[in-house]
Amino acid sequence: MAPPLDRHLVLVGFMGAGKTTLGARVAERIGREFIDVDAAVEPATGGDLRAFFREHGEAEFRRVEENETIRRLETSGRPSVLALGGGAVSSPAVRDALRSRAVTVWLPVDADRAWQRVRGTARPLAADEARFRALFDERQRLYEQVADAVARDADDVVLAAGAVRVETGALGVLGELVPGDGPVALVTDAHVAGVYGAEAQLALGGRLASTHEVPPGEQAKKLAVAEALWSALRLPRDGTLMALGGGSVTDLAGFVAATHLRGIDWVAVPTTLTGQVDAAIGGKTGIDLPDGKNVVGAFHWPARTIVDPALLETLPEHERRAGMAEVVKTGLLAGERLWELPEPELVRRCAAFKTAICLRDPYERGDRVLLNLGHTFAHALETASDYAVPHGDAVALGLLAALRLSGLPTDDVERVLEPRPPRVDRRRAREALARDKKGGQLVLLEAAGKPVVRDDVPLDVIHRELDALTAG
Repeated sequence: MAPPLDRHLVLVGFMGAGKTTLGARVAERIGREFIDVDAAVEPATGGDLRAFFREHGEAEFRRVEENETIRRLETSGRPSVLALGGGAVSSPAVRDALRSRAVTVWLPVDADRAWQRVRGTARPLAADEARFRALFDERQRLYEQVADAVARDADDVVLAAGAVRVETGALGVLGELVPGDGPVALVTDAHVAGVYGAEAQLALGGRLASTHEVPPGEQAKKLAVAEALWSALRLPRDGTLMALGGGSVTDLAGFVAATHLRGIDWVAVPTTLTGQVDAAIGGKTGIDLPDGKNVVGAFHWPARTIVDPALLETLPEHERRAGMAEVVKTGLLAGERLWELPEPELVRRCAAFKTAICLRDPYERGDRVLLNLGHTFAHALETASDYAVPHGDAVALGLLAALRLSGLPTDDVERVLEPRPPRVDRRRAREALARDKKGGQLVLLEAAGKPVVRDDVPLDVIHRELDALTAG
């Protein structure tokens, strides 16, 4: 199976499910072309579907639809977002093409609602309500058969496109959610292993080939740890490396997977709020060198990211606060108060926002830089403190600076995150900021939901804001 980035995103569902409307919206969010296959088929029918059905019959229409659908799915080049006609999945050839070339998302709709939406339209199969409902019942099985995911809104579709599964209780069914059928090697740290390791191993069942423990936190991202993991792995090319833990574990395991046997599949199962809304999404992996964090790394998109909000129930408060810094950052970028949502929905919405940006810019050559809001200052504070300032605390402070430079209120950041200036050597912080890999660019906000990349902020103004974040 091709990785998610290389596969078309296809929406299926009955008449009136909203495939065209939702497909166009999702295509814009993830930066892909949108194709309404019904509209593409229309010229071949002369533009009058009812007349075509009368003169040539449904079987001939299905042949035309099948040819156009398969042609679109087999077109080389950049993957697209396609909305299929309600009956396209009745073709075995279309179903085979979906399995090999697409991430297929089913948009369910209630029969009553579907009928209200399409009755009285020019759709040939919506002329008779009894026939309509019989067809509805008949096709549900086919939609279920071809679907890789089921979606209720655009966020769900985006998550499916990025192979991100957000589901409370997912840890208990890992064996069903890990793609493929090859062996799985589980990587985690001692703390997470003690809390969730047994359940994860039980859920993986016979696919579990080995378990590997790594040091906690940033200590996991050492070259020596990666080397030990490379040496210990016995996975074949069809094996999967699973990372169960926080951002450090997923960074390490993803990098090892990218380089083991020149690249094998990996699955991220983040156990922290930071991991679930940010670190485990988008395929950025890496390890640290003495010169800095994430100096060596690779873009290697997970075969699946499995996000179980229930895992946050055991999260220590300081870890939750760290994750909330990324949540607030995401809300400011999106222009929505995502931090006020119930936790499972907060996780889902934030994960979808990051997934969309990473899908349209998987290798950080454009929009993905927007995710660095506040992080230029945060990285400087972390480095200058020899990482005594936790990442979440540093991001909270960085958001303050970004909002001040943007001329926007800081009330929400101060209320939700309660950032406190740490004692950091200001000279070292300035030096660290000068070495920042973003080359002097700052992500600021014209307004909430309207991020902008600036490279014209005077250095003395930047230094003044950086100094204001510290207690000296």
